[in-house]
Amino acid sequence: MSTNNNTSEGKKPLVLTQEGPGGIRYDFTEGCRVWVPEGAKWTVSLADLDTESILFRQEMSGAGMVRSLKRYYVRFEIKIWKDGELFFTHVCDLKDREVLIQMNAGGLGDHIAWMGQAAAFIEQHGCKATCCVKKDILPLFEEAYPNIRFTSELDLEERRYYAAYCVLVFFNDTEFNNQPNDYRQSGLAHMGAYILGLPPVERKPKIVIDPGDRPIKERYVCIAAQASGLSKYWNNPHGWHDLVRFLKDKGYRVVCIDQDRIGGAFPAIRVIPHGVEDETGNRPLSERARWLKHADFFVGVSSGLAWLAWTAGTDVVMISGYTEPYNEFYTPYRIINRNVCNSCANDINLALDFNDPFFCPRHKGTDRMFECSLAISVKQVTKMIEKIPGFGVFSE
Repeated sequence: MSTNNNTSEGKKPLVLTQEGPGGIRYDFTEGCRVWVPEGAKWTVSLADLDTESILFRQEMSGAGMVRSLKRYYVRFEIKIWKDGELFFTHVCDLKDREVLIQMNAGGLGDHIAWMGQAAAFIEQHGCKATCCVKKDILPLFEEAYPNIRFTSELDLEERRYYAAYCVLVFFNDTEFNNQPNDYRQSGLAHMGAYILGLPPVERKPKIVIDPGDRPIKERYVCIAAQASGLSKYWNNPHGWHDLVRFLKDKGYRVVCIDQDRIGGAFPAIRVIPHGVEDETGNRPLSERARWLKHADFFVGVSSGLAWLAWTAGTDVVMISGYTEPYNEFYTPYRIINRNVCNSCANDINLALDFNDPFFCPRHKGTDRMFECSLAISVKQVTKMIEKIPGFGVFSE
């Protein structure tokens, strides 16, 4: 379960941040890394203390590099023998150590799904943590977590971290080296917990919300119709139009907070629903959170804005046939039609192709393409909305 890069020339292929006796170096940057110098016969052992498993043990003559294949959180124990005598032992202990959690390759929903997990991990271990996030997402978390250092640029050489972990979606990790199980089975809501060695439960993060009262005085609903791929859209051609009319007939103002007014791939361009109040644009996420905080509820697809609504404490009506409900956070207003093809995003037998805007692995090119959301009717959505406490009740 580990690799031995034994280099007879004695050159260090990587700079390891921690120094042991006799020229030994080590750290826990995306796994356990150990370097031993020339001048002795070495035996290196790596163990997982929590499972009492020896993951790797090998003898080396002269200088060599060992790096574990497993790069998610493991409570490693390093043991090194020099010329047959136990010479060095070290147990991974993150308390008061510089630790990096990298999640900057994910989108808005990914960051929100993972930040609560990262915060719980940092609290549990008492480490001096840095979280690397996307630049436009950084203001959403920075002031909410004053004990965590945030950055949008990797600074591995500058900070010399004791440990570093990547909390990302690893699509082709068939050997489970970067994550302990298949992300399609764990779901986005839980995969960060698995990578960081936490119990797999939802952990809602804290966020920065712009101060102030309601942005409009009347009762309103926020919607977001755009998504990162056509498979995530509500592809019912009359769905959004009829839903907006239903909500307005019930007395609500309907506000669209998508970033883009026009989305999708040619020739399947998607424009925000007719009849909504257009608040689209590249706005600060803390401002979006304010709109969501004061909304009666939010209606959307499996997208980052749905995750933001959940974090802001807003009831979320999520329309998605593409993903299993466990893929996202729990909402009692989750809508899926099990009578048609559904949930291909969480099928471990399918490889996802995010470069294909018309990705539909089971029915592409047929009249069943995107039936998972085509078959979600307006009535199914409105019946779910009517279950929200206080829906349509307006006081004088």
